[in-house]
Amino acid sequence: MSGNSFGKLFKISTWGESHGAGIGVVLEGCPAGLPITEEEIQIELDRRKTGQSKVTTSRKESDKVRILSGVFKGKTTGTPIGLWVENQDADSSKYELIKDLYRPGHADFTYQMKYGFRDYRGGGRSSARETAGRVAAGAIAKKLLAKHKIRIVAYSKQIGPHIAKTIDYDEIENNIVRCPDKTIAEKMVNHILKARKQGDSVGGVVEVVAMGVPPGLGEPVFDRLDADLSKAMMSLPAVKGVEFGTGFSAATMKGSQHNDAFEMEGKRVRTRTNHAGGILGGISTGEDIVLRFVVKPTSSILKEQDTVTKQGKPATIRVEGRHDPCVSPRAVPIAEAMMALTLVDHLMRNKVSQAKNI
Repeated sequence: MSGNSFGKLFKISTWGESHGAGIGVVLEGCPAGLPITEEEIQIELDRRKTGQSKVTTSRKESDKVRILSGVFKGKTTGTPIGLWVENQDADSSKYELIKDLYRPGHADFTYQMKYGFRDYRGGGRSSARETAGRVAAGAIAKKLLAKHKIRIVAYSKQIGPHIAKTIDYDEIENNIVRCPDKTIAEKMVNHILKARKQGDSVGGVVEVVAMGVPPGLGEPVFDRLDADLSKAMMSLPAVKGVEFGTGFSAATMKGSQHNDAFEMEGKRVRTRTNHAGGILGGISTGEDIVLRFVVKPTSSILKEQDTVTKQGKPATIRVEGRHDPCVSPRAVPIAEAMMALTLVDHLMRNKVSQAKNI
């Protein structure tokens, strides 16, 4: 079965299901000698795990990571790194009651059409629980990027109608929606809780910024950096659109407004503005890479909805169980992981772009 791997030289393959034994990932291409511990990886997993606050699912998973291979005496060996997170609080009872119904907004119908058989417990592979493996591998990618002084920051830019007006990176982890604007964060929380009380859910926008990325990363034409980053973000559950820099607002601008004028800063070429989001022609410019993606309202809601059975008979459904009323807060560390994995892969690929480097 294809579609479970990401990357070329720095490559991950994830496996496991939401209500199976656990979630795993194999990371290939990590160079030997990188110091890494389970505790370092756990920091990132703790940001993603369930049951963090009143705006996340109540499912209680410790997401305790185990390094199964590829690390010896605290350093990577250059061989495949196996990481494992056990499922400890899976409750499939609610899914037994609706196993023959297609949940609106979910992948039940499409998985059934593709495979003729599906794991109906929490969506199986289509569940966002799969992303635990990405975050674990992303922690290693982040450490590699730190050696190049590359930093990645993501946050909830918008939830419902509430949009962050100020960007304070120090504020992001101080509130439960991971918003860089303290005042707007409170409005976001209230908006989510109101929807949850009504048995509903809300969507949002996550912004991801990569700072310190050198110019020249990206492999035209089909492996453009923005194309690979788009795939990275669109591969996440619930993501329905991606934009870079000014993004879709460019439709209201003129070329004279959108073009980023070049200038010299010492010996370095810079752009006066960054409407392009740090990428031109699929190659990084050296400016901050700025992208945003929209997440749809969580599909699992308590409101009664129309559907059909596997046999095609009309029915109604209420999806009970433990679900996030908004995806955005927990999507933040996942987005950072996917950005990190993509950048490390392109850093490695870029080493063979010029003869002097070989």
